[in-house]
Amino acid sequence: MVGDTQPRNGEPLKTDGVWDLLQNKGKMTVFSLCFLLCADLLDLAVGYLTVTIESLPPVVVGDTVTLKCNFKTDGRLREIVWYRVTDGGTIKQKIFTYDAMFNTNYSHMEDYRRREDLVYQSTVRLPEVRISDNGPYECHVGIYDRATREKVVLASGNVFLTVMSPPLSISVVAADTPAPFSRYQAQNFTLVCIVSGGKPAPTVYFKRDGELIEVIPYIQPTAGGEGGAAGLKDSRPPRPLISRELDDTKMQKSLSLLDLDGRSARLFTENPLRGHTQGAPGFEPSPATEIIPETVVSREFPRWVQSSDPLYYFRHVHIPLNDGTVEVRAMITWTLNPQLDNDALFSCEVKHPALSMPMQAEITLAAPKGPKLLMSPTRAKVGDTVRITVQGFQNEVFPEPLFTWTRVGGRLLDGSLEHDGKELVLERVPAELNGSMYRCTAQNPLGSTDTHTRLIVFENPSMMKGTQKLNNAAPCMETLGLTTAVLILTVTLELT
Repeated sequence: MVGDTQPRNGEPLKTDGVWDLLQNKGKMTVFSLCFLLCADLLDLAVGYLTVTIESLPPVVVGDTVTLKCNFKTDGRLREIVWYRVTDGGTIKQKIFTYDAMFNTNYSHMEDYRRREDLVYQSTVRLPEVRISDNGPYECHVGIYDRATREKVVLASGNVFLTVMSPPLSISVVAADTPAPFSRYQAQNFTLVCIVSGGKPAPTVYFKRDGELIEVIPYIQPTAGGEGGAAGLKDSRPPRPLISRELDDTKMQKSLSLLDLDGRSARLFTENPLRGHTQGAPGFEPSPATEIIPETVVSREFPRWVQSSDPLYYFRHVHIPLNDGTVEVRAMITWTLNPQLDNDALFSCEVKHPALSMPMQAEITLAAPKGPKLLMSPTRAKVGDTVRITVQGFQNEVFPEPLFTWTRVGGRLLDGSLEHDGKELVLERVPAELNGSMYRCTAQNPLGSTDTHTRLIVFENPSMMKGTQKLNNAAPCMETLGLTTAVLILTVTLELT
């Protein structure tokens, strides 16, 4: 028979208590008296058993945990068994057993997973706990029934082990990149802080230039709303607007570099269609590329009307991972102002109970300046495949820029107006491209910059030899044809 003989009040009932009850109550029925006497005798025969387990504070992955099972009994101990409870309590996995009859203990886990140690009968130590060890545990204690010595009476206690894991990585990226720069229209900009490997989910917040950013919770727009703008509503009163003035000289210089379409003016210093061949007047051997000073427009901005205190909208999502940890994606969105935000330092900081100090990742917003271009081969010849590649910048650029290639004064070799990407490939360049100029425009939401390079194409000796052979073969064919015609005419005259 299995059961718990402990009375509800936690105190075993004594025989003296029965007579005290009779004296206090005065009148008792025979049935009640018999019932109390039988209960008292049963308690004396079976004994009592109580089990308690000390609660555990949260622990960090890699720590050593000790599970203590405390029990009190006046009976004879049979066994102590530890269980790990999974699937919401539906499955109990036996992990360790102490057999008091044979004074032995053993683990029920596979050899390669055996990590439990029995410290003293009912105390188990788990070294280097993992996320998978998180969950409830039960300690079952069994004693022999005094009456039969064959049946076992059981009692149990439980404890919940909370295993925490500090975040493993943190990074800051820009959403929707690469993206173009808009000179005349304000646009929203979003920074995303990605924190992975934490349990429980960490607390994420943003700072700008070392100061905590006051954010507004982002309200997800409902179906049938006004789109994305529905979530960017602020309940606070509007702030005064100020005009960001620019230096007039700087503004005039910026406007002078723009054509009618708003792009920087194209340089027509030479006719790119006019080829230069060796031996021609004015031809001088030169490097394959000529670096033209860049037309800097990255810091030239219109007279925007912008709030003196930008409004930052904040939202975050939690993504459960397979190992039991969580990935947190925190996003901050505001109306970008390149005049104020260029060279601004943003940082994402993370607080977590398993960390002694916050984790941090930081980035500096910066517009691209002066792309460094590399042309291969360095001395291009007619018929070669030429590659023009962006090797880097004069500064660190964030977010990722968008690259656009154009040919000044004409179309690209494949007939297109422009090409996107960090590399421009010109297949089998003809002599007609000698002296043509190519422009690389690098832009991100903070600004744009143009860099020009000139393509110099040299004659290809191997192709010239082939041309000479063809030119020499032409007179021979003409002489052979004339001789054949004379012979035919002579034979015709003799026959007639």
